[in-house]
Amino acid sequence: MSEKQAEVQTQACPVPPAVDVNPWPLTVATYNIHSAVGTDGRFDPLRIAAVLKEINADVIALQEVPLGDSRRESVAAVLKQATGFHMVEGPTEDRADRRYGNLVLSRYPITCTRTIDLSFGRREPRGALDADLDCHGHPLRIIAVHLGLRPAERRDQIKRLLQEFDTNRMPVILMGDVNEWFVWGRPLRWLVSHFEAVPAFNTFPSRWPIFALDRIWISPRHRLTRIEVHDTPLSKVASDHLPLVAHIDG
Repeated sequence: MSEKQAEVQTQACPVPPAVDVNPWPLTVATYNIHSAVGTDGRFDPLRIAAVLKEINADVIALQEVPLGDSRRESVAAVLKQATGFHMVEGPTEDRADRRYGNLVLSRYPITCTRTIDLSFGRREPRGALDADLDCHGHPLRIIAVHLGLRPAERRDQIKRLLQEFDTNRMPVILMGDVNEWFVWGRPLRWLVSHFEAVPAFNTFPSRWPIFALDRIWISPRHRLTRIEVHDTPLSKVASDHLPLVAHIDG
């Protein structure tokens, strides 16, 4: 099977000059919301919104988000209204009958976005949403990702994703559902070699988590002060994943 090159939609993204207002520390989170269908089988976007309010993060990367189509309301729109945050969508499927994919919500303005197609052969379409934020003049790059289920698929996706990183321009946070079940799998080793090791916590399945599928990395590594799982009665039922939360300092 031939490798498909990453398709990147991009635009000029100037780095804003820093000002005196200090945005640090920041709280960021990643959360696979399972199409807003909870472990009780109920579709409830407002329950996901309530979990986000519990977390009270400044920047949130979401996966498996219904973005609005002919069959179902836009969960993205519900979450944007509930949080009042800036929002950018990164659909991995974009048809009249189905818009679905990644989402970034940010307390701070989103100045530039790029989408990276990480689809692999005939597998389910996958991608990354790459966004630059202006945190009171301090630039921050967020890459929200959802990788595939097969090992060969993830290896291909990580190779292509790592080609897109320029960690010298501004701090970079990579977060999302990497679907890596093997602690010493090659995709995780490649990411650690690029970002340095960070703690891993079990987030799936939400009721009895035994796998660390959801991860957060940052470059430079020293700015990461703490990672934790948001494990509450509400988060255990709202999705089949638990949210993962990280605290970033300047």
